[in-house]
Amino acid sequence: MEIQEIKQRFGIIGNSPLLNRAINIANQVSPTDISVLITGESGSGKEVFSHIIHQMSPRKHGPFIAVNCGAIPEGTIDSELFGHEKGAYTGAVGERKGYFETVNGGTIFLDEIAEMPLGTQARLLRVLESGQYIKVGSSKVEKTNVRVIAATNVDVYDAVKAGRFREDLYYRLNTVPLRIPPLRDRKEDIFLLFRKFTSDFTDKYRTPPIQLDDDAQQVLINYSWPGNVRQLKNMAEQLAVLETDRIITGPTLLTYIPQEVSGRNLPMRIDQQKEDFSERDILYKVLFDMKRDMVELKKLVADIVEHGGVSPNFANNSQAINQLYRDIELPGNPDAQFTLQQPVNNNNKPDAFNITHDHEEVEESLSLVEKESDLIRKALKKHKGKRKLAANELGISERTLYRKIKELDL
Repeated sequence: MEIQEIKQRFGIIGNSPLLNRAINIANQVSPTDISVLITGESGSGKEVFSHIIHQMSPRKHGPFIAVNCGAIPEGTIDSELFGHEKGAYTGAVGERKGYFETVNGGTIFLDEIAEMPLGTQARLLRVLESGQYIKVGSSKVEKTNVRVIAATNVDVYDAVKAGRFREDLYYRLNTVPLRIPPLRDRKEDIFLLFRKFTSDFTDKYRTPPIQLDDDAQQVLINYSWPGNVRQLKNMAEQLAVLETDRIITGPTLLTYIPQEVSGRNLPMRIDQQKEDFSERDILYKVLFDMKRDMVELKKLVADIVEHGGVSPNFANNSQAINQLYRDIELPGNPDAQFTLQQPVNNNNKPDAFNITHDHEEVEESLSLVEKESDLIRKALKKHKGKRKLAANELGISERTLYRKIKELDL
């Protein structure tokens, strides 16, 4: 079956090469009985791929069950998977069939396999190698014919080295590794997914369509989405239900990003995924602050022009404008300041205001490094060198601030 046909059948949206590769691997491995280990971050769609493998396999008419190993208590997981005999333990008032018995001839999807206890891992390894298992409290060997698909959102090999996961089980499960790419690696798919989700939810709740302006689209694409597709879908549903203004702006979209993670996840750096995203974060903050200041400045200028060149509150207006300019440092000359003067013409009548400054104009630098350095200096100066308070002001961690001070030689 072609990749596009698989996408249509299972409702997969996106054209990322990484996504297409994962679908192609699932398509190739489906006709076999090989065990598959699906890896990927939480919310990236691992269970969807387990359904693809099952539905495109010879077992598609057999049963399928998804089991979250991390949600079953350690004391009962053996009973859940392999069953138990009456009286096997306190409370076992009757015989119980386990999943490997009820799903015989089908597929079992073991999600969060890295959370499985070591004792249960040994039992699972025997099932994978020989198809044999023993119920809890029994001595009789049972047989089953089940295909196992496992998934995890952690690095299983790290768990092996730490002694939390059996190495032999790891290699037995990892016959065919299948990695689901995180959403931040599928930037070209983010807006397509968001548009599909908002369309579905506006139809479901009978609300007007949602549209994003340019700023909101940039925020959407540059955010790192730690919760992946699940988080994006959740945000789309909230916007469809809660927003009265159906044209979503960048600042509005930012309010739907959890505060505890927005500082380290927005915006995303393209050249690295696991490092802090502080440089672009600071730049976004600067741009939004500048936009707000320009709106205020335009209002003051309009007020002065409306009153024939000079507003009755000119002194207050000039003081406010000067304050705006005092908040903006000239690149390479942080001490330079602008002043607002009220010139007088030959008729002793005040003209429209002039804006002068004490130093010659310098072309503003667009370097992120210089902007970042200036912001860090201002934050440290404002908080009298207290780095913890400065880090909070900048919206970054104290560790990141220490690193930046060292890198920028401040």
